[in-house]
Amino acid sequence: MPWIQIKVTVDETKVKKISSMLQGSGAQAVTYMDAQDIPIYEPPIGSTKLWKNTVVTGLYEADTDPFKIVRFIEKVMGDQAVCKVEQLEDKDWVREWMEHFHPMKFGKRLWICPSWCEIPEPEAVNVMLDPGLAFGTGTHPTTAMCLEFLDGSDLKGRSVIDYGCGSGILAVAALKLGAESVVGIDIDPQAVQATGDNARRNGVEGRIEVYLPENRPEKLEADILVANILAGPLRELASDIARLVKKGGRLALSGILETQAEEISKVYSQWFDMDEVCSKDEWSRISGTKK
Repeated sequence: MPWIQIKVTVDETKVKKISSMLQGSGAQAVTYMDAQDIPIYEPPIGSTKLWKNTVVTGLYEADTDPFKIVRFIEKVMGDQAVCKVEQLEDKDWVREWMEHFHPMKFGKRLWICPSWCEIPEPEAVNVMLDPGLAFGTGTHPTTAMCLEFLDGSDLKGRSVIDYGCGSGILAVAALKLGAESVVGIDIDPQAVQATGDNARRNGVEGRIEVYLPENRPEKLEADILVANILAGPLRELASDIARLVKKGGRLALSGILETQAEEISKVYSQWFDMDEVCSKDEWSRISGTKK
């Protein structure tokens, strides 16, 4: 079935009002997009920051009269809103989505493979992971740099913490690359579920423990810690993250913009001898060895 979408461009102060109007007129979903390609990299924790000019899009069933809704919005908002009506093509959206994901190689031996694709190198280390619940499929540069760090590390017999485990991609990869055990930590219960599901899918569920922060063991330590989150939380949680790494252990942090790398590296240099920063597509990974 085709769909109709109404796009309304307004300034940030009118977003909530337009969103309510679209929802009240029967929109099946309402989304926000940037109207002027102005990035918002990292809003404060607990806040939702909007672009100065935002496109609010309402998705409607095909039998909706969109122009009646547009006339109402224009009557209420006047020249404060610009409306546009579009019809979405009726496609097999699941197949369309699946075609965007394919096996990806990280480092010398690690592959991340969607379940519907043929494994390119059966003799390599293969992690089966489908895009879906929780962030982290390997497609983002920050995830890629963490996977490359793990592939280049000697994990045999080592314990690993995946701090902010998301989909569990780093946790599962660490186990498949030879780690003895992995602990995943995340504030989102859905991430805990996703990590558990992906561990079972890859046959490593008996070697990974996943916790919400408040439930993790008190005296938890590991030989290696990886965290692919954002610079703000990495800064705020620095002392806790440092405490979780054993003396002589290794640390790898990503989710950091190139412009933030020097500052975050300086924070962690209190506890770690830091390596040279690794960067990719405007993102960075910092790493170091516990003093």
